Amino acid sequence: MKVHDHAIVREVLDGNKDAYGTLVARHSQSVFRVAFRITGDEADADEVVQEAFLRGYQRLQSFELRAGFGTWIYRIAVNCALNMKNRRKVEAKYKVGEENDPALRQVQVADTAAGPERTLLSREIEQMQTAAMESLTAIERTAFVLRHMEDRSTTEIATALEIAPDAAKQAVFRAVQKLRRSLAPLRVNL
Repeated sequence: MKVHDHAIVREVLDGNKDAYGTLVARHSQSVFRVAFRITGDEADADEVVQEAFLRGYQRLQSFELRAGFGTWIYRIAVNCALNMKNRRKVEAKYKVGEENDPALRQVQVADTAAGPERTLLSREIEQMQTAAMESLTAIERTAFVLRHMEDRSTTEIATALEIAPDAAKQAVFRAVQKLRRSLAPLRVNL
């Protein structure tokens, strides 16, 4: 029988520090998934997961048992991922040369069935998608990722971003509009 998260939290607060590992095991996949979608980098996402669970452990006393632990740690992870994204943006300003080109940092795996034209087209589309996502503000990108990639509700997005539900809805709307404009050249009229 699966023990409820609240019971495990109480156990940790009562001194059983090893019980926190159960919470980490239960929620690390969803935390990694949202961290990866926000940061776009596996190593950064791993770092966000570690930081989120460390912060969660340090602040477990402030966890209110009326809330779900998954939602609570998810919100911490979103904040950590946004902080990481902002740090990387600042660091990127000080880097010069080819290291700053996102296309050079990505691993390219060629499809054996794709010809050179298809490969070139796929690369161009990927670059346009990356540029379109980078054009969004951190709030817009996160709101879009949570809504359309993580299938979260507007209320959950608002909670995770610590904004009003209407502001969350507007952030998703603005993100979709910006992405549509940026990716409009990719539309094919049939």
